[in-house]
Amino acid sequence: MRDTLQALSSTATFNRWAGFEVVRAEAGEAELQMDWRAEDMGQYAGFLHAGLIGALLDTACGFAAATVAGQVTASHFSVNCIAPGVGRRFVVRARVVKAGRRQVFTTAELFGQGEDGELRLVATGNTILVPLEAPAR
Repeated sequence: MRDTLQALSSTATFNRWAGFEVVRAEAGEAELQMDWRAEDMGQYAGFLHAGLIGALLDTACGFAAATVAGQVTASHFSVNCIAPGVGRRFVVRARVVKAGRRQVFTTAELFGQGEDGELRLVATGNTILVPLEAPAR
């Protein structure tokens, strides 16, 4: 499952640029990592840009949903920034809360990992995703 999601991630130009790496995937769960690059990922004060925070949360939730519902697209997502995005690496863990035929509800937590290896909560997020039908052939 992890390899399938990593292959899917590599098809997205943005994910390749950001360096999203799928490190774990199980039924209803996904974990991604992204290494910090000070030269092009920061905002004005030098923290991880909120756009990347949202992208990490959204992507991890979508991948968690894909493990149980196949291809999905976001209908709604929300982000709660809890602390400045500081770390040498960022780790996001997502899980499916409830999967239905028409909607999949997910939640995720994003952590900054410091030089000491400790994870510190940076943000949380929730998504509602819609399963997509396979294209007609």
